Amino acid sequence: MLRTVAGTSTRAPWHRAFARPASSTLRALSTSSQPDTHRVKLVEVGPRDGLQNEKAVIDTSVKVELIERLVKAGLRDVEAGSFVSPKWVPQMASTADVLLSSQLSALRSTHGSSLSLPVLVPNARGLSSLLDLPGQDSADSPLTREIAVFVSASEGFSRANLNCSVAESLSRLEPVFATARDKGLKVRGYVSVVLGCPFDGRVDPRKVGEVARALKNMGAYEVSLGDTIGVGVPKGWDGVVEACEQKGVPAAQLAAHCHDTYGTALASILHCVSRLGIRTVDSSIAALGGCPYSPGATGNVSTEDVVYALAASGISSNVLPDPVAAAGEPWEVLGGESGHGERARRFEELCAVGDWISAQLGRENGSRVGKAMKGRRERREREEAKKRGAKAKL
Repeated sequence: MLRTVAGTSTRAPWHRAFARPASSTLRALSTSSQPDTHRVKLVEVGPRDGLQNEKAVIDTSVKVELIERLVKAGLRDVEAGSFVSPKWVPQMASTADVLLSSQLSALRSTHGSSLSLPVLVPNARGLSSLLDLPGQDSADSPLTREIAVFVSASEGFSRANLNCSVAESLSRLEPVFATARDKGLKVRGYVSVVLGCPFDGRVDPRKVGEVARALKNMGAYEVSLGDTIGVGVPKGWDGVVEACEQKGVPAAQLAAHCHDTYGTALASILHCVSRLGIRTVDSSIAALGGCPYSPGATGNVSTEDVVYALAASGISSNVLPDPVAAAGEPWEVLGGESGHGERARRFEELCAVGDWISAQLGRENGSRVGKAMKGRRERREREEAKKRGAKAKL
């Protein structure tokens, strides 16, 4: 079971501190006039990777509304759930109901193929459960056009998570890829513990490269590299990405999936995007999620934090409207007199989703940016109320 599962620009000094050797190929995203292919794509994993570790039972309607709110806020790649055994991951038992809901049907009708609602399948049985659902065989509007599979980069984590070796887990995925091809489903691969394992310690980057190559050779269009226990730092990602490229998996086919246990996830993501050529980042609204095999490990890096960091760095993403290049204002997502209204409004809407789901779960919002934006909003509301009160006295 899986529990945890983009032109050259002038670089700020902190980028140079983590530079790769001069002989290595360096890449950077332009801060303006970027073609769509150079945008960073965010994959929202909160409804699956985030919620699967919650202890209290979450109503299906809450899961569906979370996906609705995320899509309304601008996200177009949102994991909808997983077809794993309810015995091991009870929070995902209602994935079929989520996919079959009228609300998600409406989203698919509205957004068409621009909306991706992937689901995780651990094996052939999980894929069969998806394919048996009414409507999945629709040529025009299937329940989902994409599945995700997972494997570990370390033997210790593989045996704890899947009760088999890495080689055995890859072998078990071969029929999943074959059936997915037959059914016209895209397959995304996840690789866990690419930088460190709670059982085996440091993971050899060459092993990560081998696993990434195996997934690509089987048909994965993209391989998401997971720092499952959050020990990664920018320099550590250099070796991992280089090892994957040496095995024939280019950075453009990789995604960064960072957990923020030691507070280094955003630094790693900005390094991967601006220096290493990675174009896809996984994130979770309100930093939902965690790793049960690593005591004290916090959840995924929050979507709000990633969107803010990218926008404030002048890096385009597929979540917010592109900034007006001539303005040159990196903080417009915060609003204010010099801000661009649409981007600020959309950013606040995204942060509100994190506040909402945190309240639904009865927990503190794990996003630093989300909490800061809530404080700004509450202060603005107090100031507006004070002004209204002053006018009423006139």
